[in-house]
Amino acid sequence: MKKCSKSHHEALAELNITPLLDLAFVLLVIFIITTTPIVNDLDVDLPSAAKRPKDPKPKVHYVTVESSGKMFLDKAEIPDVPSLREQVVAFRMEEKDLNIVIRGSARTKYRGIVDVMDMLQQANVGKVNLATEPFPDGAAQKK
Repeated sequence: MKKCSKSHHEALAELNITPLLDLAFVLLVIFIITTTPIVNDLDVDLPSAAKRPKDPKPKVHYVTVESSGKMFLDKAEIPDVPSLREQVVAFRMEEKDLNIVIRGSARTKYRGIVDVMDMLQQANVGKVNLATEPFPDGAAQKK
């Protein structure tokens, strides 16, 4: 009689943890890959100095386009885009890693900014940024 009254639910009482272990190993691998290794692995007795040399900061040149159409390179007024290109190419000959930031008035015509960006691309300037002002208190402006 014991044989017949044996419960068939015995298999359900065991918990299958294989998927849980798979998930744990995947997470462990992801954490190992994404963690940056410590670079300071050598003990070096560095000499001391009175002054520490500063890291050279890359010089940034500003191209300003006003709403009236006037263009400035840093603080010098430039009459037209070809003259601006000559100046930028001269700067690029001095600095291989040239940084240019384009500052345009909010009322500047889009065409003026596009002309400057196109000229900078033709002059092979790789680092070009657009200057903007942050919204007050970080909120998005509603119109």
